[in-house]
Amino acid sequence: MAVARPSLEDNPLEHSIEQVRALTRDPDGEYMALNMGPSHPSTHGVLRILLELDGERIVRAEPDLGYLHRGMEKIAETYGYNKFIPYTDRMDYLAPISNNVAVAMGIEAVNGIVTPPRCQAIRVICTELGRISAHLLGLGAFAMDVGALTVFLYTFREREVIYDFMEALTGARFTVSFTRVGGLARDLPDGWAEAVRRFALKIPKTIEEDVELLLTTNRIWVDRLRGVGVVPRDVALSYGLTGPCLRASGVEWDLRKEMPYNGYESYEFDVPVGEHGDAYDRYLCRIEEIKQSARILVQAIDALPDGPVSVEDHKIRLPEKTKVLTSMEELIHQFMVVTEGPALPPGERYFGYENPKGELGFYVKTDGTGRPFRLRMRAPSFVNLGIVPYVFRDALVSDTVAILGSLDFVMGECDR
Repeated sequence: MAVARPSLEDNPLEHSIEQVRALTRDPDGEYMALNMGPSHPSTHGVLRILLELDGERIVRAEPDLGYLHRGMEKIAETYGYNKFIPYTDRMDYLAPISNNVAVAMGIEAVNGIVTPPRCQAIRVICTELGRISAHLLGLGAFAMDVGALTVFLYTFREREVIYDFMEALTGARFTVSFTRVGGLARDLPDGWAEAVRRFALKIPKTIEEDVELLLTTNRIWVDRLRGVGVVPRDVALSYGLTGPCLRASGVEWDLRKEMPYNGYESYEFDVPVGEHGDAYDRYLCRIEEIKQSARILVQAIDALPDGPVSVEDHKIRLPEKTKVLTSMEELIHQFMVVTEGPALPPGERYFGYENPKGELGFYVKTDGTGRPFRLRMRAPSFVNLGIVPYVFRDALVSDTVAILGSLDFVMGECDR
């Protein structure tokens, strides 16, 4: 599905912008070094970019990571499967529940654990809510970076509604820790699915009225984004970009379509694809992805099956409390799952999940204990940031915040 770029009459300012770019090129001049970040509101976290400038033109840009020192992968290997799930909330912390689901499915994929249909449907509902929430914050912060404060307020208003849903479902608004290996922490509360369905039916119109109407044909917004930070199709593929950053460059690749999981093959939705690969196309792709996620939510809720939300094997998931209080065997199962974690047989597998930022991948190797022998992550924000030296080259200093906002990364999963 190609995203539609609105037709705008020729803007005389575009010619003056190109003239400014040409005038700033001075091959015989001296370059100036400039540190952007790590404490900078438009770097969306502790990202430091070393810039070399020829006047207002960027000659070279080098992203410098490593200011968080988190050690996520070794924490997983030390603490075990379920105890690691709360740490995944702190990776892409704009979509914590998506990280929860991704790591649980990565662990389950090693040994072929198949969760019940109701669990899969609820995971779809939760992750699509997480996608909408992440894109709302990404679009709001992006708009504010470029100077449009009002959009930020509108997107955060809708994001608060999703936080209310998360609080009712998980007991926490932000760091939810909702999944478990083999299922979920609990089933849906009464009336929750119906409330989410009403929200999903309303959000596309809200986006059109409160975001698109203010930005999509806004002359300042279009001038700041169109033709800025262009990533051609072949360059996007060679740098390993995923998510909206890849699809905006014309590559129709979405793991929910190409390698479906959790029953995504049964849902009807389109994959938004750009044509020019600039910051404006990346904006349009995320706008359309919110609408497509709303479509998926309605379908998933309408077809929500009954049944359990976790596997029946009590050596993998916690048994019911009533059985724990009446059966010594179930009490032992609970003790072992809580203290040691589910003991999964040896195996290894890589599993990729379509997160809001792109492909969040987990390579997991098990050795028969309650802890992974090895766990490695493919963080989409980290990979997508690799394009910074390319897209910054020949850009103006004023373009940097627009380009970074269009990439929509989170440093929490970069310094993992």
